[in-house]
Amino acid sequence: MYNTYTLKNGLRVVTEKIEHLNSISVGVMVQNGSRNETNDVNGISHFIEHMFFKGTNKRTSKEVMEDIENVGGQINAFTSKEATCYYIKALNTHLNLSLDVLSDILLNAKFDPDEIEKEKGVVIEEINMSQDSPEDVLDDLHSKVTFGKNPLGNPILGTIQLVKSFTREKILDYINEKYTPYNSVISICGNFDEQELKDLLEKYFGSWKSKKEYNPNYGNTIIQIDSGYTKKEREQLHISLGLQGMPYGDEDNYSLVLLNNVFGNGASSILFQKVREELGLCYSIYSYLQPLQEIGTLNIYAALNKNYVDKALEVIDRELAIFSKNGITDRQIEINKEKIKATYILGLESTSSRMFANAKSYLFSNKVKTQEHVIKKIDEIDRDSIQYVLDKCFKNGVLNAAYVGQEVEYNKLDSIILKNSKAYYSPNSNKHNL
Repeated sequence: MYNTYTLKNGLRVVTEKIEHLNSISVGVMVQNGSRNETNDVNGISHFIEHMFFKGTNKRTSKEVMEDIENVGGQINAFTSKEATCYYIKALNTHLNLSLDVLSDILLNAKFDPDEIEKEKGVVIEEINMSQDSPEDVLDDLHSKVTFGKNPLGNPILGTIQLVKSFTREKILDYINEKYTPYNSVISICGNFDEQELKDLLEKYFGSWKSKKEYNPNYGNTIIQIDSGYTKKEREQLHISLGLQGMPYGDEDNYSLVLLNNVFGNGASSILFQKVREELGLCYSIYSYLQPLQEIGTLNIYAALNKNYVDKALEVIDRELAIFSKNGITDRQIEINKEKIKATYILGLESTSSRMFANAKSYLFSNKVKTQEHVIKKIDEIDRDSIQYVLDKCFKNGVLNAAYVGQEVEYNKLDSIILKNSKAYYSPNSNKHNL
């Protein structure tokens, strides 16, 4: 059973009680990520995520971790382009402790200058490790190619030079502006007493105040028609192709998920069958969605020998054209409705996954998507919505691309992008305003 309410300080709460469980997942999600940063502090959101675990006025860094791990719990956090989340999963008998620790690190972190300097080294090593991963390099490169100078094009981790420039004053100024009760949500899922929980939330988070509300405004976001390359001495060439997607919360995303299922998600998909199984051009190929606030992309990833690049791109471009023209059968629609319902339900088998889903939905849309609502929307997918998404997302083909690996000629890909941009965009323009 879902419940939502707001504390006196403006902090939103979403709960889901599941009585037969003995566990609890608690998360604080803040609408702040690399998209909220200016270029001079790119990476500071991720750095702050690290620093919240580096000691408070009553707990050392070690004690923060020990207090949860000593009762068999898990504590962690992540930073994305649009949100940062701090969370704990433990037995439901440790709800009080979980809320105590989460509120302590978020409201009472010390940000000791010596700890800041030490953590810079840790984050720099994380950046170095990311640079050793062709997939991570590709992801950052394609973001830059897709969004250009928009903050969405910046890496979540930032750069080594910028990380070195972070000071305690910069960190505190950023937190005071971007970490407020008004752009945050507490999500709790598991077995708990509702009244006890309300009392504990007021006790631990009621003192969270901010001088003013922070309501992120992302302005106009432009998708670029472009391509980018980073040389890495690897056996395989890693490629990411970008198509237009749908923004987070758009009702037509259900149809896009279904179409993506058929086109590139799974071993029975068109991409996998045509490029890998029939032609043997690669080991790994798939497509996936990236829905963001007010904008979205549909991306195709492939890793293959550089000698197969032209052929693989030719096949992908051809299959996109066929797929957008012919669409899918009624039988495929019904089969994939069941597949995405199963994927959705199985993905919510743990309290932590349900906690994350509730937090994100309530944070960005101020409502909770119940399982019944989602299943109903999947069942309501019809041919009109399918055709709309085919025309909007697939018909225009590849709009941008990034590649990481050995140097090769990219004539085939550049010709595909040029063809699609001329077909879709106005003359003398290399950008599309969504």
